[in-house]
Amino acid sequence: MWKFLGLAVYMYTIYDVVTSRFANPNDRLIWIIIVVLLPFLGTLLWFLVGRGKRL
Repeated sequence: MWKFLGLAVYMYTIYDVVTSRFANPNDRLIWIIIVVLLPFLGTLLWFLVGRGKRL
């Protein structure tokens, strides 16, 4: 159950990063790399820091 929930949150994070609009096109690539290489930390950082930086 917890693994499925974690996977669902992780997949939503990747979807959210890919579909977000950024001022700089490189920001999307940087966030994708962070989330893919550091799944748990990248997801936390995206929801705490990254979502506020998008347009």
